[in-house]
Amino acid sequence: MSELIYYLVPALLVLVSIKLHLRGVRKKSCAHAEILREAVETGLTEPPSLHPVVDLSICIGSGACVRACPEKALGVINGKGTLINPSHCIGHGACAPSCPVGAIKLVFGTAKRGMDIPQVTPEFETNVPGIFIAGELGGMGLIRNAIKQGTQAVGTIVKRPRSNAEFDLVIIGAGPAGISASLAAKEAGLRYVTVEQEDSLGGTTYHYPRNKLVMTAPMKLPLVGEIKVREVSKEELMEIWRGVLDKAQPNVRFSERMEEIIQEDDGFTVRTSKDRYRTGNILLAIGRRGTPRKLGAEGEDQPKVVYRLIEADQYRGQHVLVVGGGDSALEAALDISAEPDTTVTLCYRGKAFDRVKPKNRARLEEAVAGQRIQQIMETTVKKIEADKVILAKGDEAIELPNDAIIVCAGGELPTPMLKKIGIQVDARYGT
Repeated sequence: MSELIYYLVPALLVLVSIKLHLRGVRKKSCAHAEILREAVETGLTEPPSLHPVVDLSICIGSGACVRACPEKALGVINGKGTLINPSHCIGHGACAPSCPVGAIKLVFGTAKRGMDIPQVTPEFETNVPGIFIAGELGGMGLIRNAIKQGTQAVGTIVKRPRSNAEFDLVIIGAGPAGISASLAAKEAGLRYVTVEQEDSLGGTTYHYPRNKLVMTAPMKLPLVGEIKVREVSKEELMEIWRGVLDKAQPNVRFSERMEEIIQEDDGFTVRTSKDRYRTGNILLAIGRRGTPRKLGAEGEDQPKVVYRLIEADQYRGQHVLVVGGGDSALEAALDISAEPDTTVTLCYRGKAFDRVKPKNRARLEEAVAGQRIQQIMETTVKKIEADKVILAKGDEAIELPNDAIIVCAGGELPTPMLKKIGIQVDARYGT
């Protein structure tokens, strides 16, 4: 009898362990299924960048991809890996090499929504010799990848004969790719200039909401070296960029917008809002946000109309209108509504906020119920005056006192500009 117990006890312990494990797996599967359901209900099913597609016939549900994804974009449902939070995927691709059976392929675009991707060589040169693309514009949204690409593109340019033009390289954009390229160009002794339409470093990062996690791994910059940081927020990263600017002093000209690229026999002329530059090479590091989409309303050119929220406290005590129906609009309205003595109105042309995160939707509903935000749907901006704004809701005109307007209507992709200068652009549908 004692011998039987000797064997039964370990067997029972194993069975209990298996049962607990399976219970945990089922619990996680249900939780992941709920996240996917919320994403589908809110319309957040389209990844913004490079993203994984799981071959379900190969996947063994090990969960290695889930553990490799710091954004928690992946989950395991019914024993198979699934992209449960597509809008959170930032394209770092760590999930693919982590899969023990090679069931993950990284693609651009989906069957429903194509993604315009410029054709580039492994050296990041386009089909137009001398024009390079690095970073988000090429489909790589991850900051660390953009930094590497900017550095590598300059490495290719350095090896080529120098032109007779004034500059060896003009860099368009001072986001992560543009910053690394500027530092690499300075380190290599190139004659270069970087033009940035904003008044600050950071590119797309500059427009992220407060405390957004933007990096999850260290990065290495020319002239600066390795920056050993993990889980960096937007504010921390912007502080890093400012430190880089002070230490390395790259030749960056802010508040200068690139307006035209003219191809010539021996190079290019880059025409900006302030100057003209003759150069042998160009690096486009302008991101995919492009030019802010405008309202087309009378009076929109007034200084009180801006296309991003930098600091909410600057609107304290004011009447503010936020225009838009995405997460950036909701987050801007919520941030401003937290300031004392501030009146916030959120208007959107649609009937509902279909493509926003559940958390933001819940926060907005709470703010509207608490009368911190006035919400007006199916409305467009008709006219903007110095101290008021006129909205159009069907045949009705709504007049509101107004000190400031923040437009969060997205940006226009620079695809037409790329095609105008001869760069080939392919629409990727899940490839």
